[in-house]
Amino acid sequence: MRQDSVKSRIPKISCNCSHKRTGRRVLVGMNMSETIPAYQPAPAAASSTRAWEVLCHLSSIVGLLGVPFGNILGPLIVWLVKRDASPGVDAHGKESLNFHISWTLYAIVAGAISTALILIGIGILMWIVLAPLLAIGWLSMLILVVIGSIKASNGELYRYPLTIRFLS
Repeated sequence: MRQDSVKSRIPKISCNCSHKRTGRRVLVGMNMSETIPAYQPAPAAASSTRAWEVLCHLSSIVGLLGVPFGNILGPLIVWLVKRDASPGVDAHGKESLNFHISWTLYAIVAGAISTALILIGIGILMWIVLAPLLAIGWLSMLILVVIGSIKASNGELYRYPLTIRFLS
């Protein structure tokens, strides 16, 4: 009798085997332990993302090596390849592109004004003033790119001065 009373207290559980499909069953996985966290996909490595953010700024130095419009093409290529992978890379790429597009426009305007002044005859004297200013401008661009790269490696977004925001 004792066995019958024990069997009556145990509820009957139907078998949930794959070869016996008697109805819809849903498997609910729950984490019963406080020490084991639920599965979460690993986020992208911060160092990898930071490297691409820094590369958004440093790739513009290609323009100083003699590649025409390399200061725009370097950040543009990095930004187009990795902008969907991280919002940080997207922001740094846009900022770098905006700065270098603005810089290129300023250089084109300054070159047009210098050419016009040379044709008039006043420009030859202006080159004495403009050549050092051009060197100071390129040096300041290099310094700003290095500052932007250092800020990016620290996880900060650097806003370049005198930049027209073409991409926002």
